[in-house]
Amino acid sequence: MTTDRKSEEDQGPGLEERVRGAVLWRSGSQVVAQIVAWASTFLVIRLLEPSDYGLFAMSQVVLVFLNLMNGHGFASALVQSESIDGRRIAQAFGMLLLLNGALALVQLLTAPLVAAYFRQPALVDMLRVQALLYAATPFIALPSALLSREIDFRRQAKVNLVSAFLAAATALGCALWGFGVWSLVAAPIVLFWSRAIGLTLMTRWLVWPSFRFADAGGMLGYGGALVLVQFFWFLQSQADVFIAGRRLGTHELGLYTTALFLTQILAAKFVPPLNEVAFAAYSRIQADRGRMALAFVRATRLIMLIALPFYLGLAVTAEPLVLTMLGPKWVETIAIVPILALAMPFLTLQILFAPATNATGQARIAIRTGAAGAVLLPLAFLIGVRFGILGLAYGWLVGMILLTAVTAMLSRAAISLDLGAVARAVKPGLLASTAMAALILSLDSLLPPMPPQPRLALLVFTGVAVYAGLLLAFARPLVLELIGMIRSRSPAAATA
Repeated sequence: MTTDRKSEEDQGPGLEERVRGAVLWRSGSQVVAQIVAWASTFLVIRLLEPSDYGLFAMSQVVLVFLNLMNGHGFASALVQSESIDGRRIAQAFGMLLLLNGALALVQLLTAPLVAAYFRQPALVDMLRVQALLYAATPFIALPSALLSREIDFRRQAKVNLVSAFLAAATALGCALWGFGVWSLVAAPIVLFWSRAIGLTLMTRWLVWPSFRFADAGGMLGYGGALVLVQFFWFLQSQADVFIAGRRLGTHELGLYTTALFLTQILAAKFVPPLNEVAFAAYSRIQADRGRMALAFVRATRLIMLIALPFYLGLAVTAEPLVLTMLGPKWVETIAIVPILALAMPFLTLQILFAPATNATGQARIAIRTGAAGAVLLPLAFLIGVRFGILGLAYGWLVGMILLTAVTAMLSRAAISLDLGAVARAVKPGLLASTAMAALILSLDSLLPPMPPQPRLALLVFTGVAVYAGLLLAFARPLVLELIGMIRSRSPAAATA
């Protein structure tokens, strides 16, 4: 698993073929895992109450914050480095053990303070049980990083699939047995520990940890920079719940966070795995900025070609979608979903920049964009919360538009990127998706009253057909490029 040389496969078709396989394994397994998770999640949503999700969201603020310091950045340094050896792996393992042990202790001790802030005593026991997650983290982060370095996502995919099944079964079983919010607590614990055991058995990577870090300055510096970036990400992604947790009740907060979950499905569940592959691939070609810029534009074009119709379709089918997938008790989310759905294309585009800039080793860019997000989004939420959950949704929309613009401006020089090329890459999907959304709205206004399920099916079928028809008529080369990537005939696979 370790290496002290740069593979000859890092250049040319060999790398592209490996990345294409990695993309298919990573994204393909993610699709299957998410289908399993969603099937369980949407069943659990019907069984639990919005207040359960509001309470769980409050606990996640703490977990997300502490996980900023869980050491994943030190493991990522092994992916970015041109060469590694057994000593560096042992040092990374030692860092992970120390950090996560300390984080578990902090969470145990501060649980009463968090419960007092949110005025929810139940959070004390929830947070103390959730401290078990930190013990599994070192045994997930390190083998995942070593496999990612080799662009080997096949073995990770197998473990992730098994873990997804076990976590889904745990959540559904606990909900059926009436465990309420504890169903949401138990599932991640099962997910983490099954991944930790599976990756350890699959890779047989275990080494004796080293706690001597005198010569680990590069790893500490890179990992520390990523911690700072992740801290800024925490401020921009969790500020809404932190701010609204005291102002709104658990019911309203549960409605908001569930609507956010629904609209962030693509950006949160599918784009990050692709970014893992992209980061490893960009790291291998970091010396050739022209090649990086071309790969980034191609990846952006293909991802947005899928993301834009998804988000715009979500916005115009919110009512039948919510009633079908979540049920009548979630009817209040119908007004929130379209606003959040319109914010998500900007979020998707914004997070595509990070793998390319991080691969160049210029962590300061990620720090600056993170700092911008840590100012823009909390400010938008502070203003928006005055108008309730609809105000928070508009905060996402305005904040993400501004943050995406800032990120593009800060990132373009690092990867020699022509922002005009990025705009031209996004244009076909945007035009076709907008036309599709307008047609769906017109069709929906003409439909007679009917149950939400057939109404949703008709609108989705029409939207898919119209979007595909528009692309085939006006952007056939893009369709062929996407098909070619899947069939291993397109260089776009190198970083898509």
